[in-house]
Amino acid sequence: MHYDIVIVGGGAGGLELAAQLGRKLGRREGKERILLIDRSGFHIWKPTLHEVAAGTLDVHQEGLSYPILGRANHFSFHLGELSALDPVAKRLTLKAITAKDGAVLVPERSITFTWGVLAIGSGSNLFGTPGAETAHLLERTEDAEAFHTRLLATFMKASFAPERTMGVAIVGGGATGVELSAELLEAHRALLESLGAEQRFRLDITIVEAAPRILGGLPDKTSAQATVALERKGVHVRTGAKVIAVHADRLETSLGDIPADLIVWAAGVKAADSNTGLGLETNRLNQFVVNDRLETSAPGIWALGDCAGCPWKDGKLVPARAQAAHQQASYLAKALLARLRQARVEEPYVYKDFGSLVSLGENKGVGALMGGLGGPNFFIEGLVAKWFYVSLHLAHHKAILGVGKTATLALARLLQQRVAGRLKLH
Repeated sequence: MHYDIVIVGGGAGGLELAAQLGRKLGRREGKERILLIDRSGFHIWKPTLHEVAAGTLDVHQEGLSYPILGRANHFSFHLGELSALDPVAKRLTLKAITAKDGAVLVPERSITFTWGVLAIGSGSNLFGTPGAETAHLLERTEDAEAFHTRLLATFMKASFAPERTMGVAIVGGGATGVELSAELLEAHRALLESLGAEQRFRLDITIVEAAPRILGGLPDKTSAQATVALERKGVHVRTGAKVIAVHADRLETSLGDIPADLIVWAAGVKAADSNTGLGLETNRLNQFVVNDRLETSAPGIWALGDCAGCPWKDGKLVPARAQAAHQQASYLAKALLARLRQARVEEPYVYKDFGSLVSLGENKGVGALMGGLGGPNFFIEGLVAKWFYVSLHLAHHKAILGVGKTATLALARLLQQRVAGRLKLH
């Protein structure tokens, strides 16, 4: 089977690229032109995984079906996971799809393409820490759902335990760790409203960060404001603490042990080890090395998003953020459309940092908008920051659904939340 353009990975960047190309090219004369491949059958915006994990976002309501999105945006979709790539022959191989009992449902498949795009994301960096593999990760929807199931069970255990306390340790003070702590507090508060006085328990959350401050990639003011907000909510923020080992009931750190019923690893970013075996140049984080046009070491193959080591400035790489994937998808859509016209986009890709926003729970947030209203670094907080944060999510939906459907979806979810409440217990 052959396609003009194959995109591997249906995250924010990969899906937006497929939607933009599909709407421009579509299916002509019965010929399949654009193919999107992902190992899951539905899409969820990765920055919301912490909400799924806490149970404050319903994944069944939030998730969007790739086949339905493909039909609406005129691209094809295959369920599968990349196992091999031949950059010279322009051929990729997908692993066989098996049932839980090991029975083969779909055999191994090979697909050829004229141009390929790798958008397979990245995962957490465990830094070789003993026991870290036993901690919960939040890399995929399945991870978030597994954590939520464990969270509900641990909530119930704490509500009947004599100590009436529950501890959660979060390794990593980046956006994921900070936002997860805030959402867990929201989930705990909502749960207490449904429990009797004799079943209520205290939730102790500790964020462990090896660096001198949390949110190291954001301005100092944003970090300081987030720290104050979290501590006021009762979250313990331990900076300058290196994790030595992860145990079943505690974190062993350079500043002492931290008891915990649940441990989440949200530190570091590293692409999959399997990337090094795909015949493309990779860096020390297993990212595909790309030039300023997002081209890999193999002609006709590009990479975008977290899996791409893209040059930025001062010797740094473009940060692994949703806004970078969004910008790269827009750039590649123009570049690939130009290739189909036998032309070439001469302008290189330039990352524009529009700032960062962090959600601190319902109607609260902090952030900085770069080059915006107040000069080169405009600080916002509270409800205004929360609105800006939500708008980023809606902008992603707009890219793949259009304005009308996004507005309808946003209204439906708002009404559903008001009727069903914030915490999902299923």
